[in-house]
Amino acid sequence: MKRLFAFVASLLLTASLPTQAQTSWSLKQCIDYGLQHFGTTKIAQYQVETANQQARQALGLYLPQVSGSANFTDNLKLQSSILPAGPLNPEPIRITFGQKYQNNVSAQLNQPIYDKGLLLGLKANKPNQQLAELNTRQTREDVIYNITSNYYQVFISQQQIALLKDNLERTQQVLDILKLQRDNGVIQPVDYTNTEVSYNNTRSQLSLAENDVNLALNRLKYQMGLPQDQPLVLSDSLLMKVAPRVEQTQFDAKNLVTFQQGETNLALQRIQLQRIKAGYMPSLNFTANYGTLNFANQFDNAFKNFLGYGSIGLRLNVPIFDGFQRDAQVQQQKLTVLTQEEQQRLNTAAYQLQFNNAQSQIQRAQTNVQNDDRNVKLAQEVYNITTLQYRQGTKPLTDLINADNSYRQAQSNYINSLINFYQARLDLEQSQGSLLNFYNQL
Repeated sequence: MKRLFAFVASLLLTASLPTQAQTSWSLKQCIDYGLQHFGTTKIAQYQVETANQQARQALGLYLPQVSGSANFTDNLKLQSSILPAGPLNPEPIRITFGQKYQNNVSAQLNQPIYDKGLLLGLKANKPNQQLAELNTRQTREDVIYNITSNYYQVFISQQQIALLKDNLERTQQVLDILKLQRDNGVIQPVDYTNTEVSYNNTRSQLSLAENDVNLALNRLKYQMGLPQDQPLVLSDSLLMKVAPRVEQTQFDAKNLVTFQQGETNLALQRIQLQRIKAGYMPSLNFTANYGTLNFANQFDNAFKNFLGYGSIGLRLNVPIFDGFQRDAQVQQQKLTVLTQEEQQRLNTAAYQLQFNNAQSQIQRAQTNVQNDDRNVKLAQEVYNITTLQYRQGTKPLTDLINADNSYRQAQSNYINSLINFYQARLDLEQSQGSLLNFYNQL
């Protein structure tokens, strides 16, 4: 039972932070490592930076747009035209326009003065960045949940191994007594054989449990981003005899990151609807350009005597008719918004259901832990008394075997109820959006 108590406590309480060359890991230290090294956390950071760059891009569309160009043309054959005959030229005259070499260097500037579509694009920057931050929080919560769940699984497997080893040791002691009794003709050989079969079955269970703990450790390493070839030992240093009671809390969907993501996506879709409608609005831009131009028939003069030119102006763009394309886009986007709103309502109901179920599971799991804890103590007491009576010759072997089986079953039930309790507690934290608080309180 001491090992069981130590196991319960180790799931709840963690040791202080070890040095760099640490030999054991607490739950909080595993999560700390995973938040820094698991790949999805890095991807989430890249998404935040991407959103920041998208905000810069949207702002840049409303800043002056300046471009420059340069052209050098060698007219291998100049274009000719014909002047028709007239009073001054009785015959048609063929003339050639332009000169052989032409240079043109120019710069253009365009500054939006009013464009509602661009202004709404700037408005979308904030929710877009908020969504990236929410995705980062979602990633952190997923890492916390997965590492915690796998951490519990490792501890369960380790505790099962400890119990099986205890059972092997206890059965071996019985076998030693039975061997003497069999050799002295006190019991039938079949009594010894039955107990030996039980011993071998326990050894097989121990082998499976040892394989399970290796698999669980490998899964935990993966969720942490820890190399598979690096050893991982979980800390187990504090005692606590009872599982903690979980306080009843009120559900609020607004605390869930998934709900906040849905609201932010909905805000972006509404802005997109406004942007499409803004296509009906005229836009006004300030324009300016300046350049220099050169003509020459000789290559030596092609880069001399440039003539400058420039202009400024306003450009007004007024949409008139687009074949009802934009109206179709508006109707599609309205349907998208309505779909998102209905989906958000469905999701909220599902979140409430998940929370209610998690509360029911934690209450049932907590009751089972308490009952199974009492059963283990009772079964151990019965086993100890039966063992003593068997040695005194007042109880038959079948009673001892039955007491041993009952004790093992009680231990197994207790271990299963523990993992169910801690998984239910983790699911409750997730359903009420408090995984980060759970992590911070470790």
